[in-house]
Formats: sequence, structure tokens, C-alpha cells
Amino acid sequence: MTDKTSHDKPWGGRFTESTDAFVEAFTASVSFDQRLYRYDIEGSRAHARMLAHVGVLGNDERDAILDGLDRIERQIEAGEFEWSVSLEDVHMNIEARLTALIGEAGKKLHTGRSRNDQVATDLRLYLRDQIDAVCAELRRLQTGLLDLAEREADTIMPGFTHLQVAMPVTFGHHMLAWFENLQRDRDRFTDSRARVNVMPLGAAALAGTSFPIDRHYTAKLLGFDAPAENSLDAVSDRDFVIEFCANAALTLTHLSRFSEELILWASAQFDFIDLPDRFCTGSSIMPQKKNPDVPELVRGKTGRVTGHLMSLLMLMKGQPLAYNKDNQEDKEPLFDSVDTLLGCLRAFADMIPAVQVKADNMRRAAASGYSTATDLADYLVRKGVPFRDAHEIVGSAVRIGIDSGRDLTEMELSELQALSPAIGEDVFEVLTLEGSVSARKHFGGTAPQQVRAAIARARERLA
Repeated sequence: MTDKTSHDKPWGGRFTESTDAFVEAFTASVSFDQRLYRYDIEGSRAHARMLAHVGVLGNDERDAILDGLDRIERQIEAGEFEWSVSLEDVHMNIEARLTALIGEAGKKLHTGRSRNDQVATDLRLYLRDQIDAVCAELRRLQTGLLDLAEREADTIMPGFTHLQVAMPVTFGHHMLAWFENLQRDRDRFTDSRARVNVMPLGAAALAGTSFPIDRHYTAKLLGFDAPAENSLDAVSDRDFVIEFCANAALTLTHLSRFSEELILWASAQFDFIDLPDRFCTGSSIMPQKKNPDVPELVRGKTGRVTGHLMSLLMLMKGQPLAYNKDNQEDKEPLFDSVDTLLGCLRAFADMIPAVQVKADNMRRAAASGYSTATDLADYLVRKGVPFRDAHEIVGSAVRIGIDSGRDLTEMELSELQALSPAIGEDVFEVLTLEGSVSARKHFGGTAPQQVRAAIARARERLA
């Protein structure tokens, strides 16, 4: 015999039997959507005020509803609210409690709206706040990067392509590259906020309502820029959820790449930086170990959020317009993406200012690997040698250095002059690490003076 529940449903008028107990639990969302309670109550307050404003509710009914909602909010925040799976979701739990508290007036709150436009409104109110929180953490991380870049504006390190030593750069310049990544991330979130800040409430189930509602009045109460133009689109749209998760996945992709560098740099093989002990852990068997767990976890969590993005895209791809029960599945990926992103940003924003740079080790690494070879080629070009010829000459010089185990700066002037008579005694000035980075003093270059100028501009952008 199939197990049945006997709970009355607010929509149960046309049904002749109770919901199957398993189906009731399977279809309920209250276990995770209860985190929207504050936004659900905020939307209900505005809806009640609007209904009274247009004469659908009396002022006494409005006041009773507002008082009841205040009491419910206090109960939830005090941990005294009993959530019921039989009431399916956050909306029905709050409405049922409101009716129990204030009686008949509580049943009138749902006039002119549906759970379809209600949940879409709750999600937009929630996501608006989360975007603001993400942007604040991004800004905090960017500030930490600028402080670190300023502290290490003169510190020379090897720049890499293909993870091979390429040219010397300053550590400050390298940190500013990550600042730019995060600036684009912050711009994307800020831009997306405008698309989030559109109000679905009043679209009702899909076609609007026959009651004389004032959606612009409600939108103003809730701080939305405007009500959604089309009722069908208002309840169907989850682009804003997908866009947030896309932005989150891209931001975490940046943090994952940054994590990979921190992990490499903290290894004994590179030994460029020291991560604070409070952001690392040890080994249960190897007492010497100091594991960079925070950047490793951030790198790992990136795949989790990217997976949520794919899940949401697949969730929406086959749905016809208007609300479908599938959309209940949008919340858990979104909530976890928000939590994961904010956690990773907080960890990085706390960690980056405390990174200790091992400047001597970086310098030694930059001095190896023939990192100033391009400077020698540029020197020859300035002496009138065509670049392709200069490239071949320097390649030959590097070959000699590899065979003899010497850097370009350790070669005799006569050896270099044997490769090209254009080489003079001033060649060693351009082969120094300081000379190499200082020569790149154009806008966006790695020269310390340009790094400091870029930091000043960046601080203005953050202001």
C-alpha cells in the first residue's frame, strides 16, 4: 500500500487524494530555499504595501500583515521557526505561519501574485546582495595586491612563457597583472547587477493579474530599477542566475591560475615566496612538510563552480516558456556557487597581504636561463643589425653559454664581438637585470617607475 500524507495543501482544492509521502519529500525545496526567508519577507512587505496603496487591502489588514511578517522574521532569526516539508518551500511556510498568527488577513497576502513571480523576485533580491558582497571581497583582494605590488615594485623575478624563463620582470608588475584580471571580474559583476535589478513581482503565474496592481510602486519600494517588461519572461528568466555563475566560474579560473603560481613559487624547487603558516597545513607522516592547502583548495573548488554553471545551462536548455518545476533545481547550484566564491575570495584577500617574497632567490632565478637575451637582440637592432640577424647572433651566443655553463653576462667581450662587430663595450649595461626591466619604461611596462605609476592609477580606479 502506498504511503500517503494527510496534510492539507493551499493548492489542494482540485485534488482527491493526498500527496505521496515520498513525492512530498522529493519535490520539497524548503531544506535549501529557506535561506531566502529574509528576501521573501521583504518582497511580501512591499507587496502588502502596494495592495493597500491600490485599495485591494485595507490599511488595518496591511498593518496586521506587516506586524505578522516582522514577528516571523524575528522567530526565524532566533531559531524558533519550525520549517515544514509538507508546506514545500519557504514561501508557503511563511504564508502558513502568517495566517496562523493573524488570521484571515494572512490569506489575502497572496492576492495578485504567484509563487512563480515570488521566487524570481526573492532570487533577484538575494543575488543583488551577493553581488555586492562579491564586489567588496574582490576590492579587498585588489587592495592587498596593490599593497604587495608597491612593496615589491623593484623586486626582480624571472618572467615565464611556457613555464620557461623568458625575460626579467618586476614582482610588482606581476601582481598588477592579477589586479587587472580581478578588475575585469569586478566589472562583469557590476555590469550584471543591472540585469539582476529588474522586478518580476506582479507577473503572477505567467500572464499578470486582473487586480489593479502598481508594479512601479512595488519596484520602488524594493529598490529595483524597473519592473520586468513581459510577464512570461519575468517568471521564465534565469539568465541572471546563469550569468552570475558564469562570472563566478571565470573569477575562480583566475584565482585557480594564481593559486598554481603560488603553489609553484612556495615549492622548494622555486622557493620564491613563503606563505603564512596560518594558511598552510602539515603532513601526518612527514614532519618537514608545509602544504599550501588554501591555494590548492581554491584550485580544486574552481571545477565545482564550473560544474554548477554547466548544470544550470543544461537545466534551462529544454524548457518551454513560463515556470517549470525544473527551475527548483536552480537554487542549490547558485547557493553553492555564491558560498564557494565568497569563501575563496575571503581566503585570498586574507592571505595575499601576508605573502613573504624571497627577493634574493627570485633574482638568482632571473639571472639564469639567459633572461636578458632579448635585450642583447634589441641592442644589436639599435646598432643597425636587422632583427632576424640579431636573433641568430644572440642564439649563437646562448649556444656558447649553454656549452660552457655561463650566462651572457659572464662571457668575454671578445667572444661576443666575434659573433658581431656591432657589439661594443657598452653591451654589458643592457645585459644587467636592472637595465632590462628599467628599459621597459613605457605605459604598461615592467619598469619600477611604470609599476608605481600603474599602482597609483589602480588605486584611483578602486576609489
